[in-house]
Amino acid sequence: MQSKLSRIALAAAAGAMVTVSVAGTATAAGSAWEAKGRVTANGGLFVRARPDTGSRVVGWHAQGSIVSIKCKENGGNVHGNRLWYQLSDHTFGWSSARYIQNLGRSPEWCAR
Repeated sequence: MQSKLSRIALAAAAGAMVTVSVAGTATAAGSAWEAKGRVTANGGLFVRARPDTGSRVVGWHAQGSIVSIKCKENGGNVHGNRLWYQLSDHTFGWSSARYIQNLGRSPEWCAR
C-alpha cells in the first residue's frame, strides 16, 4: 500500500512540474509577442524618429508591406488619428496608425 501511495504522490508531483513548466513557457512566449500590421497608405508610409509628422524620416515601407509593431503611443494628429505605432524593424521608428491596418490583436501601449 505504501508503494502505491508513493507512486501516486510521485505522479502528482511530476504532473505539477510539467504544468508549471508549460505555464512558464507560455508566459515567456507571451512577453515576446509583437503585433503585425499592413501598410495601407497609397505610395507607402514614412517611418519617423518620433511620433509626429514634423519628425525626421528614418525609413519607409511600401503599400501592402507587413510590419511588426512593438507598441503604440499617442502623438501628432494625422487626419483625426493621434495613435502612432513604434515599429520593431531595424529603425525602431514611428509610423501613424492611420495608415496601418492591424492584423490580429491590437498592439500593447508602450511602457511609460
